[in-house]
Amino acid sequence: MSAKAIVRQSIVDVLEERLRTNILDGTHEAGSLLPPERELAASYGVTRTTLKHALSRLEQAGLLRTRHGVGTRVLDFLRSGGADLLPMLVRQDGRWLSDVFEARLTIGGIIARKAASRCKASQAVVLRAAVDAVAKAPDSAGAQLAEAEVHRELARATGNRVYVLLTNTLLNAYLPVRHVMSSPFADPAIAADRIRLVVEPVVEGKVQEAGRAAESYLQLTAEEMTADLTKRGRLK
Repeated sequence: MSAKAIVRQSIVDVLEERLRTNILDGTHEAGSLLPPERELAASYGVTRTTLKHALSRLEQAGLLRTRHGVGTRVLDFLRSGGADLLPMLVRQDGRWLSDVFEARLTIGGIIARKAASRCKASQAVVLRAAVDAVAKAPDSAGAQLAEAEVHRELARATGNRVYVLLTNTLLNAYLPVRHVMSSPFADPAIAADRIRLVVEPVVEGKVQEAGRAAESYLQLTAEEMTADLTKRGRLK
């Protein structure tokens, strides 16, 4: 496939992102009707077909609702949106990360306790291997991605698939901007030692110790990542 074909294929993605941004920054206010499709397509310099595809995606995300004979209305995403909006919201406004980190702390403690009460021998092996992968990472970026896998394995150890999906949701919210908050993973060996303090009580079945260790770890890393963001002007 040629480079030009890739660009043409991505027009819907670009338009979707622009429309989302304009909805969230108030250019298209919640409760208002979007301009007629012909007018809106012309304002963005796209075809009506491209516009329809982008609007359909935004409707599925809970940002818009289209009614025949009425038009397309901008919804209040805090009432109608889902967790799939989080990555976009974080990119739009870094302050969303504070909410993400708070939820990460609360859910992470619950997951660690539940994992400690249910972790099987086979899962213990996988968890320890995931921690070793953090230590073996070639750089901070690799360590950060490996650390994310530890959290996924902790969620799997609970035996509850909803916890796995919640973990994925929170990771997806901040991993796209991970490059600006990597200090907790600057030394992969140290990063591994810290997350190991969470994993060991889990595999040993120490429920309350696992929960406290997870909360301590998540609080510390959230503070370090927040400091990174503040230094880079992403938070005020």
